[in-house]
Amino acid sequence: MNHDTYPDAYIRDILLKHAVFAVVGASAKTTRPSYYVMKYLAAKGYDVIPVSPGLGGRTVADRVVVPSLAEIGRPVDVVDIFRNSDAAFAVTEEAIRIGAKVIWMQIGVRNDAAARLAEEAGLKVVMNRCPKIEYGRLSGEIGWTGVNSRTLSSRRPLLGPKGGQQRTLRDET
Repeated sequence: MNHDTYPDAYIRDILLKHAVFAVVGASAKTTRPSYYVMKYLAAKGYDVIPVSPGLGGRTVADRVVVPSLAEIGRPVDVVDIFRNSDAAFAVTEEAIRIGAKVIWMQIGVRNDAAARLAEEAGLKVVMNRCPKIEYGRLSGEIGWTGVNSRTLSSRRPLLGPKGGQQRTLRDET
């Protein structure tokens, strides 16, 4: 996999087929990117689990924080890493141990050794991207805010269950 560019179909597949996100490096500060990414993903119908050793047991973004991936106690699909690039390798090792399916390293986070390790273990990998931004871009939602999503369509965004935009991404093929 070329980790400098990702086909839209690759990102779309991850966002459509995986429902449980563990956000490693979750912050209780409402101005931090990890906080609003958790709130956004939860609003789109994802099951979001904040992970932070210093905040374990507290409630952040309406979710109880767990201190580590190993302590989640239920299946996790995507491990979203809000830690620095050096920390990504250890987080990836832990994600493999708990049976995660995807390693997603946030904008500014890239660790090629961690990516190789994850791919050798059968996981999908995304680096230097944000699931919130990718969801918005692929659903057409981000285009309403004046951002070029590289997707041009006269179709309205598709609605998910219960009338909300929940995990429904347009396929422009």
